[in-house]
Amino acid sequence: MLAVVSSHAPLGVDGEVVTVEVDVRRGMPGIDVVGLPDGAVRESRERVRVAIRNSGFRFPVDRILVNLAPAGIRKIGASFDLPIAVGVLVASEQIPPPQHSPLMILGELNLSGLVRPVNGVLSAVGAGLARGIRFFLVPRANLREAAVLGDGVVWGIGSLREAVDRLVESVGGSPEPEPPAGCEVPGDEAGAVEQAFGNLSDIRGHGAVKRALEVAAAGRHNLLLFGPPGAGKTMSAKRLVTLLPPLEREEALLVTRIHSMAGLLPPGGGLVRRPPFRMPHLAASTEGLIGGGRAAGPGEVSLAHGGILFLDEAAEFRQSLLQSLREPVEEGRITVVRAGRSIPYPASIQLVLASNPCPCGNLGRDQGVCVCSRHEVERYWRRMGGALLDRIDVRVPVAPVPVEQMVGVPGESSREVRARVLEAVERQRLRFRGTGIGRNARIPPGRVADYCPLDDGCASALTDAVSRLSLSSRACHSILKVARTVADLAGSEEIREEHVMEAVVHRRFGEDEPFWSYG
Repeated sequence: MLAVVSSHAPLGVDGEVVTVEVDVRRGMPGIDVVGLPDGAVRESRERVRVAIRNSGFRFPVDRILVNLAPAGIRKIGASFDLPIAVGVLVASEQIPPPQHSPLMILGELNLSGLVRPVNGVLSAVGAGLARGIRFFLVPRANLREAAVLGDGVVWGIGSLREAVDRLVESVGGSPEPEPPAGCEVPGDEAGAVEQAFGNLSDIRGHGAVKRALEVAAAGRHNLLLFGPPGAGKTMSAKRLVTLLPPLEREEALLVTRIHSMAGLLPPGGGLVRRPPFRMPHLAASTEGLIGGGRAAGPGEVSLAHGGILFLDEAAEFRQSLLQSLREPVEEGRITVVRAGRSIPYPASIQLVLASNPCPCGNLGRDQGVCVCSRHEVERYWRRMGGALLDRIDVRVPVAPVPVEQMVGVPGESSREVRARVLEAVERQRLRFRGTGIGRNARIPPGRVADYCPLDDGCASALTDAVSRLSLSSRACHSILKVARTVADLAGSEEIREEHVMEAVVHRRFGEDEPFWSYG
Protein backbone atom coordinates (compact mmCIF):
# COMPACT_ATOMS: atom_id res chain seq x y z
CA MET A 1 0.00 0.00 0.00
CA LEU A 2 1.20 3.54 -0.77
CA ALA A 3 0.91 6.29 1.85
CA VAL A 4 1.47 9.98 1.05
CA VAL A 5 1.91 12.88 3.48
CA SER A 6 3.64 16.25 3.21
CA SER A 7 6.65 17.66 5.04
CA HIS A 8 9.11 20.51 4.57
CA ALA A 9 12.75 20.99 3.56
CA PRO A 10 14.44 24.16 4.89
CA LEU A 11 15.93 26.13 1.98
CA GLY A 12 16.27 29.88 2.12
CA VAL A 13 13.58 31.70 4.08
CA ASP A 14 10.51 29.88 2.74
CA GLY A 15 11.83 26.38 2.13
CA GLU A 16 10.19 23.73 -0.03
CA VAL A 17 7.17 21.52 0.54
CA VAL A 18 8.26 17.88 0.34
CA THR A 19 5.99 14.96 -0.47
CA VAL A 20 6.79 11.89 1.65
CA GLU A 21 5.73 8.71 -0.17
CA VAL A 22 5.97 5.39 1.67
CA ASP A 23 5.48 2.09 -0.16
CA VAL A 24 5.37 -1.26 1.67
CA ARG A 25 5.69 -4.36 -0.49
CA ARG A 26 6.74 -7.98 -0.18
CA GLY A 27 10.45 -8.59 -0.37
CA MET A 28 13.67 -8.65 1.60
CA PRO A 29 13.01 -6.80 4.92
CA GLY A 30 14.58 -3.34 4.96
CA ILE A 31 13.91 0.34 4.46
CA ASP A 32 15.40 2.60 1.78
CA VAL A 33 15.16 6.40 1.71
CA VAL A 34 15.64 8.10 -1.67
CA GLY A 35 15.35 11.70 -2.84
CA LEU A 36 18.74 13.25 -1.94
CA PRO A 37 18.63 12.65 1.84
CA ASP A 38 21.53 13.84 3.98
CA GLY A 39 23.05 11.80 6.78
CA ALA A 40 20.47 12.80 9.38
CA VAL A 41 17.61 11.80 7.06
CA ARG A 42 19.22 8.46 6.19
CA GLU A 43 19.67 7.72 9.89
CA SER A 44 15.92 8.21 10.38
CA ARG A 45 15.48 4.61 9.23
CA GLU A 46 16.74 3.28 12.54
CA ARG A 47 15.07 5.96 14.67
CA VAL A 48 11.72 5.29 12.99
CA ARG A 49 12.07 1.52 13.34
CA VAL A 50 12.74 1.63 17.09
CA ALA A 51 10.27 4.47 17.79
CA ILE A 52 7.43 2.53 16.10
CA ARG A 53 8.13 -0.56 18.19
CA ASN A 54 8.50 1.36 21.46
CA SER A 55 5.21 3.13 20.77
CA GLY A 56 3.33 -0.16 20.74
CA PHE A 57 3.08 -0.69 16.97
CA ARG A 58 4.49 -3.33 14.66
CA PHE A 59 7.29 -2.48 12.29
CA PRO A 60 6.54 -4.26 8.98
CA VAL A 61 8.76 -7.20 8.09
CA ASP A 62 8.63 -6.17 4.43
CA ARG A 63 10.48 -4.06 1.91
CA ILE A 64 9.85 -0.36 2.55
CA LEU A 65 10.69 2.44 0.13
CA VAL A 66 10.51 6.07 1.25
CA ASN A 67 10.63 8.66 -1.52
CA LEU A 68 11.14 12.35 -0.70
CA ALA A 69 9.99 14.45 -3.65
CA PRO A 70 11.05 16.58 -5.41
CA ALA A 71 14.21 14.55 -5.76
CA GLY A 72 16.36 17.47 -6.92
CA ILE A 73 16.32 19.25 -3.53
CA ARG A 74 18.63 18.01 -0.81
CA LYS A 75 16.72 16.99 2.34
CA ILE A 76 18.46 18.10 5.53
CA GLY A 77 17.67 17.54 9.19
CA ALA A 78 15.61 15.19 11.33
CA SER A 79 12.16 16.73 10.77
CA PHE A 80 11.26 13.86 8.41
CA ASP A 81 11.21 11.25 11.21
CA LEU A 82 7.56 11.71 12.17
CA PRO A 83 6.10 11.89 8.63
CA ILE A 84 8.06 8.75 7.66
CA ALA A 85 6.82 6.92 10.76
CA VAL A 86 3.19 7.93 10.10
CA GLY A 87 3.60 6.93 6.45
CA VAL A 88 4.89 3.49 7.46
CA LEU A 89 1.94 2.93 9.80
CA VAL A 90 -0.56 4.00 7.13
CA ALA A 91 1.11 1.97 4.37
CA SER A 92 1.17 -1.14 6.58
CA GLU A 93 -2.56 -0.58 7.34
CA GLN A 94 -2.05 -0.26 11.10
CA ILE A 95 -3.87 3.09 11.08
CA PRO A 96 -6.34 4.51 8.54
CA PRO A 97 -5.25 7.23 6.10
CA PRO A 98 -5.59 10.76 7.53
CA GLN A 99 -9.07 12.19 7.11
CA HIS A 100 -7.79 15.72 6.63
CA SER A 101 -5.78 15.97 3.47
CA PRO A 102 -3.45 17.41 2.41
CA LEU A 103 -1.66 17.18 5.75
CA MET A 104 1.84 18.39 6.67
CA ILE A 105 3.74 16.59 9.42
CA LEU A 106 6.96 17.72 11.08
CA GLY A 107 8.96 16.29 13.97
CA GLU A 108 12.05 14.43 15.10
CA LEU A 109 11.59 11.15 16.98
CA ASN A 110 13.38 9.86 20.03
CA LEU A 111 13.86 6.10 20.31
CA SER A 112 11.12 6.08 22.94
CA GLY A 113 8.67 7.58 20.44
CA LEU A 114 8.67 11.09 21.90
CA VAL A 115 8.69 14.00 19.44
CA ARG A 116 11.45 16.59 19.60
CA PRO A 117 11.14 20.18 18.27
CA VAL A 118 12.61 21.04 14.86
CA ASN A 119 13.76 24.18 13.05
CA GLY A 120 11.87 26.10 10.39
CA VAL A 121 8.32 25.32 11.50
CA LEU A 122 7.00 28.80 10.74
CA SER A 123 8.45 28.66 7.24
CA ALA A 124 6.97 25.19 6.81
CA VAL A 125 3.49 26.36 7.76
CA GLY A 126 3.79 29.39 5.47
CA ALA A 127 4.97 27.26 2.55
CA GLY A 128 2.22 24.73 3.21
CA LEU A 129 -0.52 27.35 3.28
CA ALA A 130 0.77 28.73 -0.02
CA ARG A 131 0.39 25.21 -1.51
CA GLY A 132 -3.16 24.77 -0.21
CA ILE A 133 -2.31 22.66 2.85
CA ARG A 134 -4.67 23.46 5.73
CA PHE A 135 -3.76 20.89 8.40
CA PHE A 136 -0.45 20.67 10.27
CA LEU A 137 0.93 18.24 12.83
CA VAL A 138 3.94 19.76 14.64
CA PRO A 139 5.92 19.14 17.85
CA ARG A 140 4.21 20.68 20.86
CA ALA A 141 7.28 22.83 21.57
CA ASN A 142 6.81 24.44 18.13
CA LEU A 143 3.05 25.00 18.47
CA ARG A 144 3.18 28.70 19.32
CA GLU A 145 5.58 29.34 16.46
CA ALA A 146 3.43 27.40 14.00
CA ALA A 147 0.28 29.29 14.96
CA VAL A 148 1.55 32.88 14.64
CA LEU A 149 0.20 33.13 11.09
CA GLY A 150 -3.30 32.62 12.45
CA ASP A 151 -4.35 30.44 9.53
CA GLY A 152 -4.89 26.73 9.02
CA VAL A 153 -5.46 24.07 11.70
CA VAL A 154 -2.37 23.29 13.79
CA TRP A 155 -2.07 20.36 16.20
CA GLY A 156 0.77 20.15 18.69
CA ILE A 157 1.79 16.62 19.68
CA GLY A 158 4.39 15.17 22.04
CA SER A 159 4.79 11.58 20.85
CA LEU A 160 4.18 9.22 17.94
CA ARG A 161 1.36 7.57 19.89
CA GLU A 162 -0.30 10.96 20.42
CA ALA A 163 0.08 11.77 16.72
CA VAL A 164 -1.65 8.50 15.81
CA ASP A 165 -4.44 9.15 18.31
CA ARG A 166 -4.97 12.61 16.83
CA LEU A 167 -5.17 11.22 13.29
CA VAL A 168 -7.54 8.43 14.32
CA GLU A 169 -9.79 10.93 16.13
CA SER A 170 -9.93 13.05 12.98
CA VAL A 171 -11.21 10.06 11.02
CA GLY A 172 -13.99 9.70 13.58
CA GLY A 173 -15.15 13.24 12.82
CA SER A 174 -14.03 14.97 16.03
CA PRO A 175 -14.13 18.80 16.00
CA GLU A 176 -11.20 20.50 14.40
CA PRO A 177 -8.95 22.25 16.93
CA GLU A 178 -8.23 25.93 16.55
CA PRO A 179 -4.77 27.48 16.67
CA PRO A 180 -3.85 28.44 20.24
CA ALA A 181 -4.55 31.99 21.35
CA GLY A 182 -1.82 34.29 22.50
CA CYS A 183 0.78 33.31 19.93
CA GLU A 184 2.68 36.50 20.49
CA VAL A 185 4.65 36.56 23.73
CA PRO A 186 3.06 39.05 26.12
CA GLY A 187 4.93 41.24 28.57
CA ASP A 188 7.07 44.34 28.71
CA GLU A 189 9.22 43.97 25.60
CA ALA A 190 10.98 47.28 26.17
CA GLY A 191 11.82 46.33 29.74
CA ALA A 192 13.18 42.96 28.61
CA VAL A 193 15.43 44.68 26.05
CA GLU A 194 16.76 47.09 28.66
CA GLN A 195 17.40 44.21 31.03
CA ALA A 196 19.44 42.46 28.35
CA PHE A 197 21.33 45.46 26.92
CA GLY A 198 21.30 48.07 29.67
CA ASN A 199 19.87 51.59 29.80
CA LEU A 200 20.95 54.74 28.03
CA SER A 201 21.24 56.42 31.42
CA ASP A 202 24.18 54.10 32.12
CA ILE A 203 26.22 56.29 29.75
CA ARG A 204 27.60 59.25 31.69
CA GLY A 205 28.61 62.35 29.77
CA HIS A 206 28.97 61.67 26.03
CA GLY A 207 26.23 64.11 25.03
CA ALA A 208 27.24 64.02 21.36
CA VAL A 209 27.32 60.22 21.38
CA LYS A 210 23.85 59.91 22.89
CA ARG A 211 22.44 62.40 20.38
CA ALA A 212 24.03 60.40 17.56
CA LEU A 213 22.43 57.22 18.93
CA GLU A 214 19.02 58.93 18.98
CA VAL A 215 19.36 60.14 15.39
CA ALA A 216 20.61 56.74 14.20
CA ALA A 217 17.73 54.94 15.95
CA ALA A 218 15.08 57.29 14.54
CA GLY A 219 16.18 56.98 10.90
CA ARG A 220 17.93 53.57 10.91
CA HIS A 221 21.14 55.28 9.86
CA ASN A 222 24.40 53.33 9.82
CA LEU A 223 26.72 54.41 12.62
CA LEU A 224 30.46 54.55 13.30
CA LEU A 225 31.88 55.00 16.82
CA PHE A 226 35.63 55.50 17.11
CA GLY A 227 37.87 56.30 20.04
CA PRO A 228 40.44 54.87 22.46
CA PRO A 229 39.80 51.56 24.26
CA GLY A 230 37.58 51.92 27.31
CA ALA A 231 35.94 55.16 26.14
CA GLY A 232 32.47 53.56 25.89
CA LYS A 233 32.07 52.54 22.23
CA THR A 234 30.77 49.01 22.83
CA MET A 235 28.60 50.12 25.73
CA SER A 236 27.02 52.85 23.58
CA ALA A 237 26.40 50.51 20.65
CA LYS A 238 24.57 48.02 22.86
CA ARG A 239 22.32 50.77 24.24
CA LEU A 240 21.26 51.69 20.70
CA VAL A 241 18.99 48.65 20.50
CA THR A 242 17.04 49.90 23.55
CA LEU A 243 15.97 52.95 21.51
CA LEU A 244 14.52 51.01 18.57
CA PRO A 245 10.76 50.59 18.15
CA PRO A 246 9.30 47.07 18.07
CA LEU A 247 9.07 45.33 14.72
CA GLU A 248 5.89 45.68 12.69
CA ARG A 249 4.01 42.43 12.15
CA GLU A 250 5.15 41.68 8.60
CA GLU A 251 8.78 42.33 9.44
CA ALA A 252 8.43 40.38 12.69
CA LEU A 253 7.11 37.37 10.75
CA LEU A 254 10.11 37.49 8.42
CA VAL A 255 12.58 37.84 11.31
CA THR A 256 10.89 34.92 13.09
CA ARG A 257 11.21 32.76 9.97
CA ILE A 258 14.92 33.49 9.67
CA HIS A 259 15.58 32.77 13.33
CA SER A 260 13.48 29.62 13.20
CA MET A 261 15.49 28.32 10.24
CA ALA A 262 18.69 28.97 12.19
CA GLY A 263 17.36 27.26 15.33
CA LEU A 264 17.54 30.45 17.43
CA LEU A 265 13.96 30.54 18.69
CA PRO A 266 13.66 29.58 22.37
CA PRO A 267 11.50 26.55 23.28
CA GLY A 268 7.87 27.55 23.02
CA GLY A 269 8.84 30.85 21.39
CA GLY A 270 6.41 32.77 19.24
CA LEU A 271 6.63 35.90 17.15
CA VAL A 272 9.90 37.84 17.50
CA ARG A 273 8.97 41.44 18.25
CA ARG A 274 12.37 42.81 19.27
CA PRO A 275 14.80 44.08 16.63
CA PRO A 276 17.71 41.61 16.56
CA PHE A 277 21.16 42.60 17.78
CA ARG A 278 23.96 40.49 16.32
CA MET A 279 27.61 40.90 17.33
CA PRO A 280 29.84 38.46 15.39
CA HIS A 281 33.40 37.82 16.52
CA LEU A 282 36.18 39.36 14.47
CA ALA A 283 37.38 35.84 13.60
CA ALA A 284 34.03 34.98 11.96
CA SER A 285 34.20 33.04 8.71
CA THR A 286 32.64 34.15 5.45
CA GLU A 287 29.86 31.56 5.87
CA GLY A 288 29.26 32.69 9.44
CA LEU A 289 28.89 36.34 8.50
CA ILE A 290 27.36 36.23 5.02
CA GLY A 291 25.73 32.78 5.03
CA GLY A 292 26.22 29.57 3.09
CA GLY A 293 28.00 26.43 4.21
CA ARG A 294 26.78 22.88 3.68
CA ALA A 295 23.14 23.77 4.31
CA ALA A 296 23.31 27.23 2.67
CA GLY A 297 21.92 28.68 5.88
CA PRO A 298 21.58 32.33 6.90
CA GLY A 299 24.60 34.19 8.25
CA GLU A 300 24.89 36.95 10.83
CA VAL A 301 23.91 39.53 8.21
CA SER A 302 20.53 37.87 7.67
CA LEU A 303 20.06 37.08 11.36
CA ALA A 304 20.37 40.84 11.96
CA HIS A 305 17.58 41.61 9.46
CA GLY A 306 15.30 44.26 10.92
CA GLY A 307 17.84 45.11 13.60
CA ILE A 308 21.50 45.86 14.24
CA LEU A 309 24.67 44.20 13.01
CA PHE A 310 27.44 45.40 15.32
CA LEU A 311 31.09 44.88 14.39
CA ASP A 312 33.30 45.65 17.38
CA GLU A 313 36.92 46.42 16.48
CA ALA A 314 35.75 46.66 12.87
CA ALA A 315 39.23 47.39 11.46
CA GLU A 316 40.40 43.99 12.75
CA PHE A 317 37.92 42.08 10.55
CA ARG A 318 39.21 40.66 7.29
CA GLN A 319 38.96 43.25 4.55
CA SER A 320 37.11 40.86 2.22
CA LEU A 321 34.43 40.33 4.88
CA LEU A 322 33.98 44.05 5.40
CA GLN A 323 33.63 44.70 1.68
CA SER A 324 31.05 41.93 1.36
CA LEU A 325 28.77 44.01 3.58
CA ARG A 326 28.25 46.59 0.87
CA GLU A 327 25.49 44.56 -0.83
CA PRO A 328 23.27 44.14 2.25
CA VAL A 329 23.90 47.72 3.39
CA GLU A 330 22.95 49.05 -0.05
CA GLU A 331 20.34 46.53 -1.23
CA GLY A 332 18.91 45.12 2.00
CA ARG A 333 19.48 41.52 0.89
CA ILE A 334 22.24 38.97 0.36
CA THR A 335 22.45 36.12 -2.13
CA VAL A 336 24.07 32.82 -1.17
CA VAL A 337 25.19 30.59 -4.04
CA ARG A 338 25.38 26.91 -3.15
CA ALA A 339 25.63 23.89 -5.46
CA GLY A 340 24.46 25.84 -8.49
CA ARG A 341 21.49 27.43 -6.66
CA SER A 342 21.13 31.10 -5.78
CA ILE A 343 19.34 31.49 -2.47
CA PRO A 344 18.31 35.05 -1.51
CA TYR A 345 18.12 36.05 2.12
CA PRO A 346 16.74 39.33 3.47
CA ALA A 347 19.42 41.47 5.09
CA SER A 348 18.01 44.92 5.78
CA ILE A 349 20.40 45.81 8.57
CA GLN A 350 21.50 48.84 10.52
CA LEU A 351 25.27 48.56 10.46
CA VAL A 352 27.12 49.78 13.55
CA LEU A 353 30.92 49.85 13.55
CA ALA A 354 33.25 50.51 16.46
CA SER A 355 36.95 51.02 16.05
CA ASN A 356 40.06 52.30 17.76
CA PRO A 357 41.47 55.48 16.23
CA CYS A 358 44.84 53.85 15.53
CA PRO A 359 46.55 50.45 15.83
CA CYS A 360 47.83 51.10 19.36
CA GLY A 361 44.57 52.74 20.46
CA ASN A 362 46.09 55.69 22.30
CA LEU A 363 45.45 58.40 19.71
CA GLY A 364 43.07 60.94 21.20
CA ARG A 365 43.56 59.80 24.80
CA ASP A 366 44.56 62.52 27.23
CA GLN A 367 48.06 61.91 28.57
CA GLY A 368 48.29 58.86 26.31
CA VAL A 369 51.28 58.20 24.09
CA CYS A 370 50.50 57.06 20.54
CA VAL A 371 53.38 55.17 18.94
CA CYS A 372 51.77 54.99 15.48
CA SER A 373 53.04 56.99 12.54
CA ARG A 374 50.59 58.91 10.37
CA HIS A 375 51.12 56.35 7.61
CA GLU A 376 50.21 53.50 9.98
CA VAL A 377 47.07 55.30 11.10
CA GLU A 378 45.97 55.94 7.52
CA ARG A 379 46.67 52.34 6.55
CA TYR A 380 44.69 51.17 9.59
CA TRP A 381 41.60 53.09 8.44
CA ARG A 382 42.02 51.97 4.84
CA ARG A 383 41.40 48.38 6.01
CA MET A 384 37.71 49.21 6.34
CA GLY A 385 37.73 50.66 2.84
CA GLY A 386 36.37 53.93 1.57
CA ALA A 387 33.45 52.25 -0.24
CA LEU A 388 32.03 50.84 3.00
CA LEU A 389 32.76 53.93 5.09
CA ASP A 390 31.06 56.10 2.49
CA ARG A 391 27.82 54.27 3.35
CA ILE A 392 28.04 55.23 7.04
CA ASP A 393 25.71 58.17 7.67
CA VAL A 394 26.63 59.04 11.26
CA ARG A 395 30.24 59.14 12.52
CA VAL A 396 31.02 60.22 16.06
CA PRO A 397 34.26 60.29 18.10
CA VAL A 398 34.06 58.74 21.57
CA ALA A 399 36.61 60.40 23.81
CA PRO A 400 37.24 59.29 27.42
CA VAL A 401 34.86 60.93 29.90
CA PRO A 402 36.26 63.03 32.78
CA VAL A 403 35.88 61.53 36.23
CA GLU A 404 33.54 64.34 37.28
CA GLN A 405 31.03 63.23 34.66
CA MET A 406 31.46 59.55 35.48
CA VAL A 407 30.20 60.12 39.02
CA GLY A 408 27.65 62.75 38.01
CA VAL A 409 23.88 62.61 37.71
CA PRO A 410 22.52 60.10 35.15
CA GLY A 411 21.07 61.54 31.96
CA GLU A 412 17.91 60.60 30.08
CA SER A 413 16.77 57.00 30.20
CA SER A 414 16.16 54.77 27.20
CA ARG A 415 12.38 55.10 27.69
CA GLU A 416 12.51 58.90 27.50
CA VAL A 417 14.62 58.95 24.34
CA ARG A 418 12.67 56.07 22.80
CA ALA A 419 9.46 58.11 23.13
CA ARG A 420 10.93 60.77 20.84
CA VAL A 421 12.24 58.10 18.48
CA LEU A 422 8.79 56.48 18.26
CA GLU A 423 7.20 59.83 17.36
CA ALA A 424 9.78 60.38 14.61
CA VAL A 425 9.28 56.84 13.32
CA GLU A 426 5.52 57.35 13.18
CA ARG A 427 6.01 60.47 11.05
CA GLN A 428 8.13 58.44 8.65
CA ARG A 429 5.53 55.68 8.44
CA LEU A 430 2.86 58.19 7.50
CA ARG A 431 5.16 59.87 4.99
CA PHE A 432 6.25 56.65 3.28
CA ARG A 433 2.95 54.76 3.44
CA GLY A 434 2.43 52.76 0.28
CA THR A 435 5.89 53.56 -1.15
CA GLY A 436 7.83 50.53 0.10
CA ILE A 437 10.31 52.84 1.87
CA GLY A 438 10.74 51.96 5.51
CA ARG A 439 12.77 54.73 7.11
CA ASN A 440 14.71 57.84 6.12
CA ALA A 441 17.97 55.96 5.67
CA ARG A 442 16.28 53.83 2.97
CA ILE A 443 15.15 56.72 0.77
CA PRO A 444 16.42 55.82 -2.75
CA PRO A 445 18.69 58.37 -4.48
CA GLY A 446 16.02 59.28 -7.02
CA ARG A 447 13.54 60.26 -4.29
CA VAL A 448 15.83 62.24 -1.97
CA ALA A 449 14.83 65.57 -3.56
CA ASP A 450 11.15 64.69 -3.10
CA TYR A 451 11.35 63.85 0.59
CA CYS A 452 14.18 66.20 1.60
CA PRO A 453 13.40 69.57 -0.07
CA LEU A 454 15.54 72.56 0.97
CA ASP A 455 14.90 76.28 0.89
CA ASP A 456 17.54 78.67 -0.39
CA GLY A 457 19.25 79.12 2.99
CA CYS A 458 19.51 75.38 3.63
CA ALA A 459 20.74 74.73 0.09
CA SER A 460 23.45 77.37 0.49
CA ALA A 461 24.58 75.91 3.83
CA LEU A 462 24.72 72.42 2.35
CA THR A 463 26.66 73.66 -0.69
CA ASP A 464 29.28 75.32 1.54
CA ALA A 465 29.66 72.17 3.66
CA VAL A 466 29.98 69.86 0.65
CA SER A 467 32.60 72.13 -0.90
CA ARG A 468 34.58 72.53 2.33
CA LEU A 469 34.60 68.81 3.18
CA SER A 470 34.95 67.57 -0.44
CA LEU A 471 32.00 65.21 0.00
CA SER A 472 30.84 62.65 -2.54
CA SER A 473 27.35 62.66 -4.03
CA ARG A 474 26.44 59.72 -1.76
CA ALA A 475 27.64 61.72 1.25
CA CYS A 476 25.50 64.66 0.13
CA HIS A 477 22.44 62.40 -0.01
CA SER A 478 23.43 60.99 3.38
CA ILE A 479 23.44 64.48 4.92
CA LEU A 480 19.99 65.19 3.47
CA LYS A 481 18.54 61.97 4.87
CA VAL A 482 20.05 62.58 8.30
CA ALA A 483 18.73 66.15 8.21
CA ARG A 484 15.28 64.73 7.43
CA THR A 485 15.57 62.54 10.56
CA VAL A 486 16.71 65.46 12.71
CA ALA A 487 13.70 67.44 11.50
CA ASP A 488 11.40 64.51 12.34
CA LEU A 489 12.82 64.36 15.87
CA ALA A 490 12.14 68.09 16.19
CA GLY A 491 8.54 67.62 14.96
CA SER A 492 9.15 69.74 11.87
CA GLU A 493 7.82 68.95 8.41
CA GLU A 494 10.35 71.33 6.90
CA ILE A 495 14.11 70.84 6.96
CA ARG A 496 15.69 73.94 8.45
CA GLU A 497 19.26 75.18 8.36
CA GLU A 498 20.01 73.98 11.90
CA HIS A 499 18.91 70.49 10.90
CA VAL A 500 21.29 70.51 7.94
CA MET A 501 24.15 71.79 10.11
CA GLU A 502 23.62 69.03 12.68
CA ALA A 503 23.60 66.44 9.88
CA VAL A 504 26.91 67.86 8.60
CA VAL A 505 28.41 67.55 12.10
CA HIS A 506 27.36 63.88 12.21
CA ARG A 507 28.96 63.29 8.80
CA ARG A 508 32.11 65.43 8.78
CA PHE A 509 34.58 62.87 10.15
CA GLY A 510 36.30 60.67 7.61
CA GLU A 511 36.17 62.89 4.57
CA ASP A 512 38.66 65.72 4.14
CA GLU A 513 39.04 65.88 7.93
CA PRO A 514 40.76 62.74 9.27
CA PHE A 515 38.94 60.36 11.58
CA TRP A 516 41.49 60.72 14.31
CA SER A 517 41.13 64.49 14.61
CA TYR A 518 38.95 65.26 17.62
CA GLY A 519 37.75 68.72 16.65
